[in-house]
Amino acid sequence: MLSVIIPVYNEFSTLPKLLNVLFLVPWPDGFVLEVIVVDDGSVDGTREWLIENEKTLGIKLFLHSKNKGKGAALRTGFNNASGSVVIVQDADLEYDPNEIIDVVTPIIKGNTKVCYGSRFLKQDQIIDSVDWVKKHRGSYFFAYIGGRTITHFCNFLFGSNLTDEPTCYKAFDKIFLDDIKLTSNGFELEPELTAKVLKRTTILEVPIHYYPRTYEEGKKVNWKDGVRALWKLLKHRIVD
Repeated sequence: MLSVIIPVYNEFSTLPKLLNVLFLVPWPDGFVLEVIVVDDGSVDGTREWLIENEKTLGIKLFLHSKNKGKGAALRTGFNNASGSVVIVQDADLEYDPNEIIDVVTPIIKGNTKVCYGSRFLKQDQIIDSVDWVKKHRGSYFFAYIGGRTITHFCNFLFGSNLTDEPTCYKAFDKIFLDDIKLTSNGFELEPELTAKVLKRTTILEVPIHYYPRTYEEGKKVNWKDGVRALWKLLKHRIVD
């Protein structure tokens, strides 16, 4: 069983399409798909749509009474996942669910306990990223620079060779994941998770594509989240 964790906050414009694409993925024979959606206090109609369509969609739905942060939503999803492999899927259509199988296959084959989908392993993807920087200097540019900074800082602290620490596509062996105690509630949960994984094992990366949206289109991270991410990496390099 593969558990796909989808943290959601005000994603009414993209979530229905994302779920449609996810369920249409040609999963290999023998795959059992578990889709866990955690609504983190949406106020744009997402919550009501999910409640109305939960049974029809065939998802497991968990509702936070108020907005607690992406980290809190992921922790809820992780704690309720039944699959032997778990992967994170954002609801904003920046990542293609058809590539999930590429990210989880190394775990299924027993080659690694943790696998990340990197947006910067493909040469064509690097070129695409440069184009996006040119087109969105005031929005995606800072997210791009921030993500690269976090990745390099992570490699410096842990001696790792990651190319894309902030990627959404993070997949884990569930037994391994259950052994990691997570405490963050916001976006900083992801660097916390990376740091605690790197203190236990290495992280394998596989190439994926990326279709970024701008802040004007709903991107939720900002420079403060970047600062928190750097602090989390440093903190958890010193303590677990």
